[in-house]
Amino acid sequence: MLIFPTMELQGGRCVTLAKGRLDEPMIWHVDPVETAHGFAEAGASWMHLTDFDAVEGRGDNAALVEEIIRSAGIPVQLGGGFHSRERVEHWIDKGAGRIVVGTLAARDPQLLRELAKFHPDQIVLAVDVWRGKVMTDGWRTSSAWAPEAFVEAFGEAPFAGIIITDIENELDEVEAELGLIASLAAQARAPVIASGVVRSVDDIARLTYIPNIAGALVGRALFRKTVDLSEALRIAQPGPEPVAEFQ
Repeated sequence: MLIFPTMELQGGRCVTLAKGRLDEPMIWHVDPVETAHGFAEAGASWMHLTDFDAVEGRGDNAALVEEIIRSAGIPVQLGGGFHSRERVEHWIDKGAGRIVVGTLAARDPQLLRELAKFHPDQIVLAVDVWRGKVMTDGWRTSSAWAPEAFVEAFGEAPFAGIIITDIENELDEVEAELGLIASLAAQARAPVIASGVVRSVDDIARLTYIPNIAGALVGRALFRKTVDLSEALRIAQPGPEPVAEFQ
């Protein structure tokens, strides 16, 4: 299972959100570029990056995002404000390894199928679920989609993955319930990346036992230091079980 150390940008700074509120970020006084380098040095093979300013439609962190893509040393899975084909393809041309799309998928499923076809293994479907509905616009708008129907609507589209966020777990910060992610993973045809459920390395260990879970986003727990990235990577990729030697 891949661990995606996760960085979220707002106003050029690393942030995490309290209760999902874009207007009340927790600011982390770290250098975003150096933090990305640290992810690579710890052994991560991918990182996940979200531009919250682009999500809000109030500018973006384009220059900083481009610098991270160029210099991180590992491929970047990029999310935030991808509402058109042009923007998706712009960032693929800029070197993003994967593009994460959610709102556009809910509004124009056919366009997302086309993007997945033309850019196989570079498009990731975001499924953000709250109270039985897929949320859009940075969790601010409830769509008409049930998550099961949303995943099914894309059939055999060649996604690089499907990120499933259980928003209620993410907001409440209680011990993660994995039922929603497990049920959607059983249905999905693309590898599933779990989001919003990792508070500790124990959560990573639990995820490794769920079929079709190919990865997990880990962000706030890294900044709060409740998860050590090197340890998380080790648990996600366990070595062979020791075998007793018989004389």
